[in-house]
Order: sequence, then C-alpha cells, then structure tokens
Amino acid sequence: MTTPPRPLPTGVAAELRRVTDRWRTLPVAEAGRRTATVRTLLDELAVATAPHAGPVPDLGPAALPDQLAVLVYDAAAAGEDPQRLEARLADLRRAL
Repeated sequence: MTTPPRPLPTGVAAELRRVTDRWRTLPVAEAGRRTATVRTLLDELAVATAPHAGPVPDLGPAALPDQLAVLVYDAAAAGEDPQRLEARLADLRRAL
C-alpha cells in the first residue's frame, strides 16, 4: 500500500497551480516553444530528488504539468526548501 503524499506548503501549492493553469492556457505552438523551459526545471528537480534515476522521459507537452506536479511533490518530500521551490515555480510561471 502506498502512503498518500503529504500536502505541499501553501505557497508551493499555489505556485504549482498557477504554473499548471498557465501552461494549460497556452496555445499549442506557444507551448511547443516553451517546453524546454519547463523540462529544464523538471530535470533539475529530478537530479535533486533522485540523482541516479536518469533523465525525465519526454512524454510531450500535454504531460508536462503532471510531470511537474509529481516532481514538485517529490522535491518537497525530499526536503527541498519550500521558499526556494516556490521561487523556482514563480520564475517558471513568469517565463511562460
């Protein structure tokens, strides 16, 4: 049996929601141009939480919000500083 994830800190949860909402409103062409920006953060979070797991698989632009959510939860569970995580998500949102 798997234990449910702990709730994210309020600020991190709010920024994650803002990023995913923003991503889902982007036109397809715009999302395609900004995929690398999101993937950079995905890869950084993956290395920080599971350095030997290898790269995050490229499942296409539609999967990026879900992949980001999983990695944000993983980073929070691994002890990533909530303020730093919130700031990284805010930077990503502004870049979108």
